[in-house]
Amino acid sequence: MDACSPVLVVGALLLVLLGASAPTASAARAFFVFGDSLVDNGNNNYLMTTARADAPPYGIDFPTHMPTGRFSNGLNIPDIISEYLGAEPALPYLSPYMRGENLLVGANFASAGVGILNDTGVQFVNIIRIAQQLQNFQDYQRRLAAYIGEDAARERVSQSLVLITLGGNDFVNNYYLVPFSARSQQFEIHDYVPFIISEYKKVLARLYELGARRVIVTGTGMIGCVPAELALHSLDGSCAPDLTRAADLFNPQLERMLTELNGEVGHDDVFIAANTNRVSFDFMFNPQQYGSRRPRSRAAGRARTTGSGCARRRPTCAPTGTCTPTGTPSTPRSGPTGSSSPTSCTAPPTTSAP
Repeated sequence: MDACSPVLVVGALLLVLLGASAPTASAARAFFVFGDSLVDNGNNNYLMTTARADAPPYGIDFPTHMPTGRFSNGLNIPDIISEYLGAEPALPYLSPYMRGENLLVGANFASAGVGILNDTGVQFVNIIRIAQQLQNFQDYQRRLAAYIGEDAARERVSQSLVLITLGGNDFVNNYYLVPFSARSQQFEIHDYVPFIISEYKKVLARLYELGARRVIVTGTGMIGCVPAELALHSLDGSCAPDLTRAADLFNPQLERMLTELNGEVGHDDVFIAANTNRVSFDFMFNPQQYGSRRPRSRAAGRARTTGSGCARRRPTCAPTGTCTPTGTPSTPRSGPTGSSSPTSCTAPPTTSAP
């Protein structure tokens, strides 16, 4: 692993958010994950979709040195949180090994390409929309109850930690996907953001109904500064202003919505905002503290004519922004692995899409 220490970064974040010391493996709580490619650890491998990470150079720094479906060179954010919790990473919900004792660890329901809205990521063809992720969570609980009993299953879910990462795709792969997109014709950006925030509130309220009582909700990171957007919209390395403004509108409204939702459920600490935009800013403009040399690079995004890339050395790139087997990874891998997904080194501080 590079000089940065993602485990320490995420561990410190969790200590602040959860107000507890790191648990032992025997006391590890269940961990559930919802969202997009930042947290997908392999569900899309089981789908006929173009949003895939099942070929090299993905996984080049994973313990097996093989692609796993994570949109990263190695570990992703849920893996690092699982390490902190003292547990094995939760399996993808679609994994055939999601049974028996593996149910006790939790489950990862995330799917690359999804957003808050159902029409986000339509170009990826077949992905697990957030409504279906919630349905899968409900189905998971039935399976868990059949294994350990209804009361024990209900308690395990209520004591679990939940991570949800959504929002970036609703800008990158919806509103700003193409000029004059349907959503941009329907809404001005200052009206679109409250709309998706209101839809996100419904998602989180449903999570609460399904038993989640400790939910980390990440904001969107500096989506205007990810390599794909730098390649498409920047000649001098400056961040895309429209996407930067979108993130600046989204994150404060998300935090206000979480405060409101906590008030409605009668507890101050059910939904916890993780300010990834602030940490993303630090990573972009003060990379040395994370052990990175130069994260702001158009090369990772490549040129307009070749699509979005996966490394600094001119890889072959799919138009969906995913890496292809002929891609050449950079060394050290202290910047993005894909056009918008972080390496295992940058995973904690950066949050973007798909």
